[in-house]
Amino acid sequence: MALRKKRNSYTGRTRLAIEHNGFYPYLLNYSSCLQIRGYAARTIQVHDSAIRRFIVWCDDRDLHDPKGITPPLLERYQKHLFHSCKANGEGLSKGTQRSLLTALKTFFKWLTRSKHIPYNPAAELILPRTVQRIPRYILNADDIQAVMRQPDLRTPQGQRDRAILETLYSTGVRRTELIQLQEDDINIIQGTILIREGKGKKDRLLPVGNTALRWIETYRDDIRPQLVQNLHDKTLFLADYGEPFGISHLGNRVKRYLNQAGIETPGSCHLFRHAMATHMLNNGADIRFIQAMLGHSRLSTTEIYTRVSIEKLKSIHTATHPR
Repeated sequence: MALRKKRNSYTGRTRLAIEHNGFYPYLLNYSSCLQIRGYAARTIQVHDSAIRRFIVWCDDRDLHDPKGITPPLLERYQKHLFHSCKANGEGLSKGTQRSLLTALKTFFKWLTRSKHIPYNPAAELILPRTVQRIPRYILNADDIQAVMRQPDLRTPQGQRDRAILETLYSTGVRRTELIQLQEDDINIIQGTILIREGKGKKDRLLPVGNTALRWIETYRDDIRPQLVQNLHDKTLFLADYGEPFGISHLGNRVKRYLNQAGIETPGSCHLFRHAMATHMLNNGADIRFIQAMLGHSRLSTTEIYTRVSIEKLKSIHTATHPR
């Protein structure tokens, strides 16, 4: 029986095939270097997954040494990604292709700087252009109210989930940031929430609305003590058995409430982030304040919300257009 079990899909690939490829020791060394440099665990995971995908592609073509990778080979891999499909049959988005290739370019740059290979074959690799698309659907005020009514407030879990939904909408935090919140990150008196090591490992201090604060305080004082199992765990929002939420678990829970409210649009937690930014812009907030709330490093990232802030544009259109 062959040592490597060949399969067509990356997801079905055995770990054995990857770990016996000559690229694998370099990958382990690279991941260790990223840890030493202080990269976030999520960033390291993304790079690791992208490089493993490339290793599988190389293994299918009996390529086992980074020194044998050439620019034409990387161009072939780029074409492979362009024609690849996800499990649902859809092609990989330009953003996904760009992310996979960016991780690969960084990996080969490290290989070159570390003197593992004589030159960087990925130096001239041109990344696919991405289109900055506006969100498909923005929750309006009625949508928000409908979702907030879904949790069963007769149960501890329902009160916890209401506090989570209110926090998502009030602050616009990412779901990874929410599940990492600690008890002492909430200051009820000052009305603030501290995001520790958000995207880019940057801290930021955010205001929290009074409605969300009341639900958070009720949950923290009355509900959390009923859920906690490990007294040393200071995670704020705990799942049903006292453990911290997983990313998928939280997303699926929020998605269920959206569906119960009759909202079938793609997305879950991030919809509240979009809604917070758009609603504040519609009500006159300066875009740089929105940038600070969302934790965007570039204003251009935040400016996408000006393209969906339609209410202000409609009012100006009504007041100025002759017909």
